[in-house]
Amino acid sequence: MLIKTLQQAKRLIKIVFGFTILAAGLVMLVTPGPGLAAIALGLLLLAEFAWARSLLKHIKEQGVKLRDAVLPSNGPKNASQPPSSSPK
Repeated sequence: MLIKTLQQAKRLIKIVFGFTILAAGLVMLVTPGPGLAAIALGLLLLAEFAWARSLLKHIKEQGVKLRDAVLPSNGPKNASQPPSSSPK
């Protein structure tokens, strides 16, 4: 019985911290601070809920799209550019 109570207490603390960090992340979207990182951390703590997992999956997908748009691909390089010559 004590183990079940401890598990419930840990779950409650995790949920409270998750919502607190999520709320702080939302505030940090309009104030200085790492808002998106805090929101992602809050959702990770709340991942036992289906809606939190869904939002976290959406954030991951958007992050991958952003990374692909910003960083160059690892594909073949443009052949029209001459190779750079370094001084010897």
